[in-house]
Amino acid sequence: MVLIHNHLGEINISRQFFAQLIGGTLTNCFGVADTNACTPKQSLRESLPFTRKKKYIDKGVSVRTVRGKLHVDLHITVLYGVNISTAVRSIQHKITYVIEDETEIEVENVNVFIDGIKS
Repeated sequence: MVLIHNHLGEINISRQFFAQLIGGTLTNCFGVADTNACTPKQSLRESLPFTRKKKYIDKGVSVRTVRGKLHVDLHITVLYGVNISTAVRSIQHKITYVIEDETEIEVENVNVFIDGIKS
């Protein structure tokens, strides 16, 4: 849970909300071919035979908070031929913008891990 204090009281936002918001944004980013499981829950979900065919929007997204600021880890596969540094910078800016625009919570950093290249 992410806890926000303001003049009206407290707001609790679940990490699952952030993971789905980021996952939806990530699938529309330039150069992203696929996302890869990055948490034990996601890995287990992928290994089960009856859930393999389903597409989960939070796959490849890990969100944590440190002193009220978000830290986002993304695990992706990029398309062959894409300038990786440009794609990563674009992803970082887009994810940061979407989170701060939707929730007004400051994003400390967005770490993008390239796990593979798809031809």
